Amino acid sequence: MTAYQPRMLRGPLTRALVLENPDPTLDAHLRDAGFDVVRVPKTPGKEELLALLAEHRPHLLFKRSRLVIDADVLDASPDLFGVMLCCIGDDSVDTEACAARGILVQNDPRSNGRSVAELVIGELVMGARRIPQAWVETRNNHWGKTAVGRFELKGKHLGIFGLGNIGKQVARLAEAMGMHVAFFDADEVARGVGEAMDWAAYDSPEELFAASDFVTIHLSAADPRGRPNTGVLTADLLGQLGAARPDDSPRVFINLGRGSLVVPSELRAAVEAGGVRQAFLDVYDNEPQSGVNGWPNPYADLPQVHCTPHIGAATRDAQPRIARKMARTARLLAQQGSVEDCVMQPRMSISLANRASAPHILAVVHSDDRGTKKAVDDAIYAAGVNNLESAHRDFPRFGIAYDVSVLDRALTEDEVGAMIAEAQELTGRDDAIRSVRQVTLR
Repeated sequence: MTAYQPRMLRGPLTRALVLENPDPTLDAHLRDAGFDVVRVPKTPGKEELLALLAEHRPHLLFKRSRLVIDADVLDASPDLFGVMLCCIGDDSVDTEACAARGILVQNDPRSNGRSVAELVIGELVMGARRIPQAWVETRNNHWGKTAVGRFELKGKHLGIFGLGNIGKQVARLAEAMGMHVAFFDADEVARGVGEAMDWAAYDSPEELFAASDFVTIHLSAADPRGRPNTGVLTADLLGQLGAARPDDSPRVFINLGRGSLVVPSELRAAVEAGGVRQAFLDVYDNEPQSGVNGWPNPYADLPQVHCTPHIGAATRDAQPRIARKMARTARLLAQQGSVEDCVMQPRMSISLANRASAPHILAVVHSDDRGTKKAVDDAIYAAGVNNLESAHRDFPRFGIAYDVSVLDRALTEDEVGAMIAEAQELTGRDDAIRSVRQVTLR
């Protein structure tokens, strides 16, 4: 075996590094939960980030959506056990590299949903009534009162591509406004929810686009199997918008999902060909820091494309909710070994009901090779420790598993070493055990 060393810690996670300026209330919530918090107001460059990690040696790193967390960053953070995303998207984090080092990645898939959904509704209204064009005309002293190209939303067909948390909220709001709601989602759970709500389910994106007057996109950067969704919105697909609707269909395209889903040249082609009559975008593949002048808007010369600077979740309501949620997520992981909203296996939670009945928690991230779970159980048994409860979850896409147990005493350093050695022997992998934490509850 090589000299691979798992990440190991005896005690709760206490050191938090906060980057990219999530809501400032996050710091107070974390301090109340026992964390020492360092906030860096300006988003650092790569070299500055590596220096900050060496200086502060965080247990948990909090960030939003821009700063890239790659293998170099992780290797400069030997005490890091979790990347906490104060947002939904995880495409700025190398989750494979995190898994290889026993680092969990958690996010908040719910708190900003209402803010994003309301912006979608606002853009539906603006697109239906051609409000951006009216603003420009009246600002230029032109009185262009006409009903041409202007519609009510009631009775129009809305297609939702991706029926996750935000997609469902958009559907409910649009339905309340009298729209016919349809969707496409390859996930069977999401499809079941949509069908239970009596929303029309389509079997392909092409069918959804063709049957819709408006389409709003709520996809992740990758599908449930980890395959990138990059460029999935091609000019051919976009050009199908409203094809099965009347000739005067509004044909409005909205993307508040991910900038990587559509290549600018593809959307430009669809707009210039008339397949998309208006587009509203809030996300882009390469986004600068806030306040930057001179951003090269790829649609600046197209009056049919209306751009906003990624403000979907940027409300005074959503950001404090995210702060509360991520502080709670951090506290549960740090003090109890509980995991919720892990991007490595969405909708899966890991917690223990009987943690108050014993003073110690053992939390292990290991490979999912045959023999690793046995090595953890054998170590507990050989130590003569009572295991009052345990939970085990696999993350098959990443080849790892998470094991958390309630014990009546902590394992000694030698007993942990024996567990690691047995896992290595049974699997033939030096990295069979990726990280080990022991937390004393009382």
